[in-house]
Amino acid sequence: MKAFKELMSWIVPIAIGLLLALLIKQFAFQFVRVDGPSMQPNLQNNERVVCLKQAKIHRGSVVVFDANGVDPQVSVKTEYVKRVIGLPGDTVEAKNGNLYVNGKKVDQSYISKSERSSGTGTWTLHSISQENSWVLHNGAYKVPKGEYFVLGDHRSVSNDSRYWGFVPKSKIVGVVKVGFWNRTQPAKNNINQQWKHFFADN
Repeated sequence: MKAFKELMSWIVPIAIGLLLALLIKQFAFQFVRVDGPSMQPNLQNNERVVCLKQAKIHRGSVVVFDANGVDPQVSVKTEYVKRVIGLPGDTVEAKNGNLYVNGKKVDQSYISKSERSSGTGTWTLHSISQENSWVLHNGAYKVPKGEYFVLGDHRSVSNDSRYWGFVPKSKIVGVVKVGFWNRTQPAKNNINQQWKHFFADN
């Protein structure tokens, strides 16, 4: 009996710890590794970030989502990291590299001049949906209810909503935040705080 109590004194705390870790990962946050260059210069390949599962999604928020069922080329669970540009009901278009959401110019100071111009280009939701033969919402003029339009920061290499369409809310894992371990302050602010000044002043 003494041996059993001693064994349980080890097992119970371990079981509680594992349960708490599981609950935190399921409902609060998890660590995510960035794969690829599509969010440069603000997130680097193999960089570790925190994904907050209960955080509100804003225009300008960087999110993690499961691309399986979103990108037609993906057939297994694969997590993409992209920036939200359009919320449900928004119109989104690009003119000579400038982004406009609901007719208002977006502040793109978080990316380089070349990514703002040649990397972004000129298009509307309607034109890219047809040009890239979106499987769903082909011919859309605005972001559908319950879905989001996302872009990578490194526009010239990013595989994003321009090519396959919108991301359903059900596919979004959470909002990305860069932790204290990253000392690159401008890049950190461009991930954590850019949503606060999403639109340009003029």
